[in-house]
Amino acid sequence: MRTEESAGERTAGAARGDDSGRHHRTLPWATSEEDGESPYLALPKAGPEESSECRSLLFLDPLEPEHPHGEGHFVVFRVPCVHLGISAEEARRLAGTEAPADSGVGALVSRFLNALIGEDGLCHSASARRLSLNAVDLVALLVAELLGPGSVASPAAGGEMLTRIRDHIETHLMDPDLSPQSIARAHHISVRYLHKLFQSDGTTVGTWIRQRRLESCRVDLGRPSNRRRTVAAVAQNWGFASPSHFSRLFRRTYGLSPTEWQISLSTRD
Repeated sequence: MRTEESAGERTAGAARGDDSGRHHRTLPWATSEEDGESPYLALPKAGPEESSECRSLLFLDPLEPEHPHGEGHFVVFRVPCVHLGISAEEARRLAGTEAPADSGVGALVSRFLNALIGEDGLCHSASARRLSLNAVDLVALLVAELLGPGSVASPAAGGEMLTRIRDHIETHLMDPDLSPQSIARAHHISVRYLHKLFQSDGTTVGTWIRQRRLESCRVDLGRPSNRRRTVAAVAQNWGFASPSHFSRLFRRTYGLSPTEWQISLSTRD
């Protein structure tokens, strides 16, 4: 979408309305314009003397998102494929698809988005990011319904995001506050979608973080330069708050306690 306005300016403009009949927003808020191909959802917005209650939501052509058919006012939302778990091909398949705005998931999407754009100061509130992620979740449900079973969460789109998230986890393993919530915030996705990505890969976010931290501890405990460091110090360095809990996890995973692991390596030197 080509615009020089900031996200906040787009929100304010959409809330006030103007004579163009077209306003644009990107979801989730703060998403980069470089997040790949995106479906565009045109939300009918009531003018001074009209009602949008029964008008349909319309998905636009990703290559020509500026021209929704029909008359009236629209707010056009751009939602990158990577945040919906669909491929660029599936985004193009959505072009021209309408969804009733007065029933089912379409009604939920319409009401929620209308509520968001109806509040001038909402984009600057403490809850703004969470609300925008909730909006993405609703749009994802609508997209899943329109595309049909099995077509959402494509391997290509989900795999790209999952790789970025794993790189983020690797970089922040030492951060004791690393959590599904912090990871989702950093990637402008919902916690629900984050869990869905890891579930599709046969694991969970918590399991992945725990395994990577355990492996990092195992490597550190085996370094000759760390032989004088306590097990508790190494565990804490990699985000484990409880030494006893760490020791139990370590033994369960590797069959030896952390101390036994250190001793076994020292005898080989």
